[in-house]
Amino acid sequence: MRSDTRTILRFAGTIEAVGVLCSAGVWASGGMSVHGPHNNLGWFALIVALCCVPIGLFFLLLGGGKWFFDRSRTD
Repeated sequence: MRSDTRTILRFAGTIEAVGVLCSAGVWASGGMSVHGPHNNLGWFALIVALCCVPIGLFFLLLGGGKWFFDRSRTD
């Protein structure tokens, strides 16, 4: 695996892990109601999770595609 591909995948994994931890943080801070989380920590965790999960997934797809197409490179 090339070093740039490894960097993208490591970066994506870190962002995705932060998003998952913040999603768990919303649940741990009291969960969701009809009007959203119950406290400020829950709102903060929700906003961070909603930013990190899609971006992390995008970078995971980018890194996975790069890894898939780099397998046939011979330089």
